[in-house]
Amino acid sequence: MKYFSTNNKSPLVGFREAAIKGQAPDRGLYFPEHIPRLSKEFIDSIKSKSKEEVAFEVIKPYVGDDIPETDLYRIVSETVNFDFPLVKVNSSIYALELFHGPTLAFKDVGARFMSRCLGYFSKEREGKVTVLVATSGDTGSAVANGFYDVPGVEVVILYPSGKVSGVQEKQLTTLGKNIHSLEVDGTFDDCQKMVKQAFADHELSEKVFLTSANSINVARWLPQQFYYFYAYQQWNEIGAPVISVPSGNFGNLCSGLVAFISGLPVKHFIAACNSNDVVPEFFTSGEYHPKPAKATMSNAMDVGDPSNFVRMIELFGKDLTKMRESITAYSITEEETASTIREVYEKFGYLPDPHGAVGYIALKKYLQGQPGKRGLFLETAHPIKFYDVVEPLTGKKIEMPANLTGLMAKQKVSTKISTYYTEFKNFLLNK
Repeated sequence: MKYFSTNNKSPLVGFREAAIKGQAPDRGLYFPEHIPRLSKEFIDSIKSKSKEEVAFEVIKPYVGDDIPETDLYRIVSETVNFDFPLVKVNSSIYALELFHGPTLAFKDVGARFMSRCLGYFSKEREGKVTVLVATSGDTGSAVANGFYDVPGVEVVILYPSGKVSGVQEKQLTTLGKNIHSLEVDGTFDDCQKMVKQAFADHELSEKVFLTSANSINVARWLPQQFYYFYAYQQWNEIGAPVISVPSGNFGNLCSGLVAFISGLPVKHFIAACNSNDVVPEFFTSGEYHPKPAKATMSNAMDVGDPSNFVRMIELFGKDLTKMRESITAYSITEEETASTIREVYEKFGYLPDPHGAVGYIALKKYLQGQPGKRGLFLETAHPIKFYDVVEPLTGKKIEMPANLTGLMAKQKVSTKISTYYTEFKNFLLNK
């Protein structure tokens, strides 16, 4: 498999080079030359396969010969060694729970896969790789956990000060060793902008070997397809599901679309956004206008200029009509999110986190006009990560999962920086 840049000004590369570089030299995103088609036999027999077998078959064409099959199977086995249960919420809606990994968020899969790929590749080269990641919450904690103490890899995480939850911040800032946390006096978009500037800085790249752990990196983006196949493994309703994806930077939805184009049965996709409505407005007007991000209770989706949207455009050949045939986009208000958390808990005994609540209400809106259809939403994070939002809405104390015991008592260690790029660059040069 070869990868081209979405800006079409960089040479084709293999999986190894795309994963190590993160972003193409022309500042575009790497994109596979073609989307492999999975066989009908694979789809028809998927319910009898293990999680490891599914993940291996799905990702193998994208990796090619850059990782031997025995090593790749070990990597995917370590990546998906936890559960992805599909839970019935009511008669027409299910939740695919993606929070049973080590940091209680869906991004564990991409971070674990990428860290193990880079760990494998780092054995072949001298010197350290510095992984940069901008986070609005869950990405950073998943990357920190996935890369913790990996030989030959340093991780620098940028997160917006005061705009991540207390649990998320502890997960970002308490590991130490090769994990370095920068607390930025700005928004997620400011963090993401500085990371992109770093990759375009030739002076910096001559002195520091950089790669990205955001979903712009193919090694983080492509394994997110696994969730959708695991959902279908457990889907026992008649007909293919409608799938609602809480969306911020759009890597997750984009990976679901790749799975769909590969042959996975999906009836329709919902792009479930919070009040950061750049993409829903695009679907309405046909024009894309980035905006400053607004802070919401579903903070991981607070993105005003989503990086992966260019990949969605690429998947559909820049044809808005075709995009609308497969995707419906909704923008959900803070009031709707809060009332949904209360309603779903009180009516059905299911407790969504704020991101899952956005996915639920967007799916509910779509299904109201589609009688007889059923669907699922992605529950992307454990509600404990947003206890300060969820508990006041439900009046219920959330039980602390075992793997968070003791975390909140740990000492936060971070470096505060402004949004000036030179400050960030100096940190990287002097780290």
